[in-house]
Amino acid sequence: ITMGADIIVHSTTKYIGGHCDLIGGAIIISKKEIYEQLAFYQNTVGAIPGPMDCWLVLRGIKTLAIRMEQHTANAITIANYLENQKRVKKVYYPGLLSHPQHQLARKQMKGFGGMISFEIDGDIEIAKKFVTLTRYFSLAESLGGVESLIEHPASMTHASIQEEERLKSGLTDNLIRISVGIENVQDLMQDLDQAFKGIR
Repeated sequence: ITMGADIIVHSTTKYIGGHCDLIGGAIIISKKEIYEQLAFYQNTVGAIPGPMDCWLVLRGIKTLAIRMEQHTANAITIANYLENQKRVKKVYYPGLLSHPQHQLARKQMKGFGGMISFEIDGDIEIAKKFVTLTRYFSLAESLGGVESLIEHPASMTHASIQEEERLKSGLTDNLIRISVGIENVQDLMQDLDQAFKGIR
């Protein structure tokens, strides 16, 4: 909103909730006329979250700042670790100086979050094998929780998209996405180490 947006849509399921145990979202609006229109639709459609989901969001908000600090600290450590791995072709994380939009991210964000993508040196089968070898990183299609997750977009979240369309979006067959949690970062790096050893 402070940068000029009229509407912000946020998934409270992810970092705000922070524990992968609720489904919800929030819409933040800067203009009264837009708010009134959306409030009408919300009322007529009945798009109201349940009380338990609301309580879980409120619980998550209480620890959001401290969790985000740890997500970011762990992610920058892991992103730097990944940049130095022989089996990694490229790392995508806005907190890295090597990221083409690092300066823009510094300007727009207070932190860089816990999402990292990287291209493993290998084909789709190597990527699929790698994501099954981790022990601390759970193989799952979500993000923003306290637990670290790993996924292979080409065979999971984007499996139904034609390869040509995926490639246009930069979703290569060897791309791996991780949501870095708040666990001990040394444990997470050791987990990735043993997974890299498993594909040699």
